[in-house]
Formats: sequence, C-alpha cells, structure tokens
Amino acid sequence: MGAQWKSKHKADASAAKGKLFTKLAKEVMVAARNGADPAMNSKLRMAIEASRKASMPKETLERAIKKGAGLLDGPVNYEHIVYEGFAPHQVPVIVECLTDNKNRSAQSIRVLFRKGQLGSSGSVSWDFKRLGQIDASPANADADIEMAAIEAGAQDFEAGEEGDAVFYTEPTDLDLVAKALPEFGFTVSAAKLIYKPNNPVSMATLSAEALAEVEHFLEAIEDDDDVQHVYVGLAE
Repeated sequence: MGAQWKSKHKADASAAKGKLFTKLAKEVMVAARNGADPAMNSKLRMAIEASRKASMPKETLERAIKKGAGLLDGPVNYEHIVYEGFAPHQVPVIVECLTDNKNRSAQSIRVLFRKGQLGSSGSVSWDFKRLGQIDASPANADADIEMAAIEAGAQDFEAGEEGDAVFYTEPTDLDLVAKALPEFGFTVSAAKLIYKPNNPVSMATLSAEALAEVEHFLEAIEDDDDVQHVYVGLAE
C-alpha cells in the first residue's frame, strides 16, 4: 500500500476498467510524443506493456500511440502535475495528474483535499524516494532473486509470495534493469516509476474508523479523471 494506492472497493467493474483504460491511454499518448517506435522509446515501451497487461483492446492502444505521436487528431497537450499533502490522520499522500486543463485539476484537488490537508511542493515528497519499480516472477525454479538483483543492477528487492519479486532501481536505470532481468531467470510483468515512502504510517496505529476515513479519501482522489497515480505513506 505504501507505493501506489490501489482501490479495494470497485462496485462497477466495467466502469472501473473503462477508467483504467483512459488513464493508461493518457500514459501512452504522453510517452508517444517522444516517438511512436517502442524500440527507440523506453517510456512508450513500458506504457504499452502496462496497457497490454490490463488487456486494453489493440485498437485503443494503437489509436493512443498514433494520437500521442501527432499522427491523428492533432497534438496531445497533457501536462504532468504533482500535488502533495496529507490524508486524514496525517497520512502523507502524493498525487500525480495528467491533465489538459491545469486550472480544472487544481480546483478538483483543492476540493478533494478538504478532508485532509493540501501542502506545498516539497511538503511531503522529502519523505519519499523516487524509484523505479519492476514487478517480476521467476521463469524457472533456479532463479535467485538476490543474485538477479545484483547482476541486473537493481538497488534493492522484496520477495513476495510464490517467488514473485519486486525490484527497485534508480529512476534512470529502470529500463536497463528491466531488460536485464530475463537473463537472470525473471519474467518482467510491469516496470514503472514510483514514490516509495521512507517512514510510512502503520495501519496498526489507526482505528478501524480512522482507516476507513483514509481509504474513502484515497478512493475519492483516485476516481478523479485527471489523477493518474496516488502514492500513500501507509504500511500494513
């Protein structure tokens, strides 16, 4: 939970998938501004992989690439904006937006943070690390997570259930490490830049009512159309 917030409660799965595809298409369009060839554009390659993992229709993905590259419907004018602040009970939050109207986004974020506290730039991010995160699984029984991390150039790693692993890298090394991991027995399923909290608030210190308030706050932010990613300093 301390990396990227993921909503637990989605009543309408179809609507949720549509919203996810919209956000992934934005990522693809913005990345494609630097070139439509994923072999020459690492950001686009990672955005395409994330979209395919989410089962985005091929036609939707191809249209997003063409639109971002300026080959369809004119140029894409999305701005990347980061907001910082606190959810209820002083839980730190970083919100990343991609928007074609920054005034609309600013107004929406101000309203959403009324139940928390919107901070200035740097008010929260100082207590997060900007890292690359790679989700991977072992391709064979002999795969060694520690050796793979060392050899591929990862900064750190976490072992998950059934051998699944999360590798952390310097932001500039994300693509290189993701490409190297298969050589050392791991199949990469996702690679992205994240904010990882240094000192997350423990869920054990919050009452059930307080935790519900935090989750409701985060879900409301995540549902905003301009919000791409929500990172929260909260740990199980």
